Amino acid sequence: MSISSWPPQSRNFALFFFGYYGFIGVFSPYASLYFVARGMSATQVGVLLSLAQAVRIFGPGMWGWIADHRQERAALLRFAGAAALLSFCGILWGDSFWHFLAVILLLNIFNSAQGPLSEALMLACMRGDLSHYGKLRLWGSVGFIAAVLVAGKLTDRYGIETMPWVALSLLAAMFCASLFMRESGVSHARPAAGTVRAILARREVQAFFVSTFLMIGAHAALYVFYSLYLAELGYSNSVIGLMWSLGVLAEIVFFYYQAPIFRRFGVRNMMIGCLLIAALRFLMIGFGAEVLAWLLLAQLMHAATFAVHHSAAVATLQRWFSGPLQSRGQGLYFSISYGLGGTLGGLTMSLFWDTFGGRAVYLVAALFALAGAVAAWLSYRWQTQREQSIRKPLLQESGT
Repeated sequence: MSISSWPPQSRNFALFFFGYYGFIGVFSPYASLYFVARGMSATQVGVLLSLAQAVRIFGPGMWGWIADHRQERAALLRFAGAAALLSFCGILWGDSFWHFLAVILLLNIFNSAQGPLSEALMLACMRGDLSHYGKLRLWGSVGFIAAVLVAGKLTDRYGIETMPWVALSLLAAMFCASLFMRESGVSHARPAAGTVRAILARREVQAFFVSTFLMIGAHAALYVFYSLYLAELGYSNSVIGLMWSLGVLAEIVFFYYQAPIFRRFGVRNMMIGCLLIAALRFLMIGFGAEVLAWLLLAQLMHAATFAVHHSAAVATLQRWFSGPLQSRGQGLYFSISYGLGGTLGGLTMSLFWDTFGGRAVYLVAALFALAGAVAAWLSYRWQTQREQSIRKPLLQESGT
């Protein structure tokens, strides 16, 4: 495929994803160490780090509504990026819990705009052609790995006080990329699918969001408990870090080859397949993690359980949320899946961890994924039935 076939602003989106997911790669592993060094207790650190998940429940949907209402997604992305950058500067001073609470709350409110708005802008530029979606999105995974490795080296050599500076540089890169982003393909006409309320009233859409809610909820077993579970089994920190890196490398490989794979197997088969693979993966971790070979294989499955699922979800959303509803569709996806699903999944897994232990957590995660596969199957089945019911009168009318 020729270079000219790449969507407009590709370099801007690649840099943006590098900075966005790179910031997560710095903040998620090292923020807890930074806050402890600044005198926070374990309970206070837990509250501070839980804010991102809590804000995801309402933040993406709110920003998506504002963006679609004003039809100024690029300008809003720049505003949120500048506000997130300025908010995070507050972490450099102050040593009280309430100070850090205000800083992290503001950061997450503004940062919750970045995911849905950037995805909506990129999808508008692609105009329905997702051939290069994976090759642009993989730069987020590259940024995550690079940031984890660089921040690890710098904090080991110069101390944990360097963490905010690395994170600020990535927020700045993200903001700089947004300065060059422009609106593309925004239609002010109402799409054929109707209003957001009408779309959400459809059973196939509800089943789709139930499926993504369950899938992200299941992944709380990884994001919250994976490192702790492997440590309990006797794995070293080096091996645990290797497992995380292997999972991200696997998703990079998939994102690179996403377009031909999706053309070969189709969105429906990829979505249902990745949910079934997720169930198998969680069972392998829960009941076979003592064997390193099984653990390695389970981590390679991250290509399916994250990268395939995210790509299939984005492609499916394009059926209903396009044009002036694109930002709200992405916002709803982030809020319902990563916000509600991630938060409630984490709470559920915590209860099972405390009561029954690690294996029970991964058994519950596998059941979540299986239930998600059923919901996805129903969603695509009802989509097909709806399309057939619409097509049949049209065919009859054209034949008369």
